[in-house]
Amino acid sequence: MSHSFSSKVAIVTGGGSGIGKEVAARLVKAGASVVIGGRDEAKLRRAAAEIDPTGAHVRHHAGDIAKPATAAALVDLATQAFSGVDILINNAGVFRPKAFLDVNEAEYDWFLDTILKGKFFMAQAAAKAMQQRGAGAIVQTGSLWALQAIGATPSAAYSAANAGVHALTRNLAIELAASNIRINTVAPAVVETPVYNTFMSDDQVKETLPAFNAFHPLGRNGQPADVAEAILFLASPQAAWITGTVLPVDGGVMAGRHA
Repeated sequence: MSHSFSSKVAIVTGGGSGIGKEVAARLVKAGASVVIGGRDEAKLRRAAAEIDPTGAHVRHHAGDIAKPATAAALVDLATQAFSGVDILINNAGVFRPKAFLDVNEAEYDWFLDTILKGKFFMAQAAAKAMQQRGAGAIVQTGSLWALQAIGATPSAAYSAANAGVHALTRNLAIELAASNIRINTVAPAVVETPVYNTFMSDDQVKETLPAFNAFHPLGRNGQPADVAEAILFLASPQAAWITGTVLPVDGGVMAGRHA
């Protein structure tokens, strides 16, 4: 493992699958203890068993991240089980493309509450705990869609919420610097995770996702490991002089139009 997280304590939201689960597993392998959050108790329990079969270095808590009480509960669990919080992987999110003219208020609220409000209050609760430690690192999952609009996947509310996440990164970097808490964000392009199964059937996913390979100049969709490696770097002491950045992890999409 290139990074050491020996005796560090991390909270990973959206830790039951996809990028979050990949990061949590790599953190534990690198010596950390991890609390994973998500909405689905059974899914979290299965993920925890995969992340650490001994159970010694993983705990989980199910709840809706849009509620600040969920963030507080994750911090309480990390503090009670592992004595504090060093790292937050602020990763929970939702995705479902829909034409702007068809989006209703409930759908708008779902994106903004889950993606932006959820990350805002999770970062706040974690930062308060990190102040007790005298240092900390926060890494968020934003989105390429907040940097560029993609016609094939109309997602105005999703993109606006993630633009908020990107702005939060810069603001918290300035406000938390005096507490020695760094915050950075990765902005992935299409990554093959179970998020697509939340609005498409397995057959639709098999048909649709390969069509996006060519969208990326490097010729392939991302895998959870591609994004997890960037997140781990930003969370690690190797990135000690990096804060307030949004890093595209996108197979070259932000470089320009290649087709």
